[in-house]
Amino acid sequence: MRFVIQRVSEASVSVDQQIIGSIGKGVLVLIGVNHTDTRIVADKMIKKLLGLRIFEDQNGKTNLSLRDVDGSLLLVSQFTLYADCRKGNRPSFINAGAPELAENLYQYIINECQHQLGNSSEKVRHGCFGADMKVSLLNDGPFTIILDSETLSI
Repeated sequence: MRFVIQRVSEASVSVDQQIIGSIGKGVLVLIGVNHTDTRIVADKMIKKLLGLRIFEDQNGKTNLSLRDVDGSLLLVSQFTLYADCRKGNRPSFINAGAPELAENLYQYIINECQHQLGNSSEKVRHGCFGADMKVSLLNDGPFTIILDSETLSI
């Protein structure tokens, strides 16, 4: 599983020119699911995501987590995070999870994040799995981190 985590001042996701999810201060997470991923992997990734200290404290040091700053999450599925570009010029997506697996894990991540952030749909927004989405963001920093479950030790 891969998360591209971007600290944002604001972010939104649209489908058919309609905004379906938007947040202010918080984190935009692009989520890629591998064909070998499970809920156990998702739980580890969620734990790391919600515990990351990527927000500045009163001294300008990145010591605060999303919870500490009462921030929001915008979760967007993105199978292209598993693009394999080693051969030729056309990416292969053979390592991306099958749509049914990926959608189930994506929904699981949304539900778990809502649960862990206090069952607040206001704090956790999301895109539409499989849709042609347009994502807008104002990256704060810029501050971007990539989490990959294959290299993550928890």
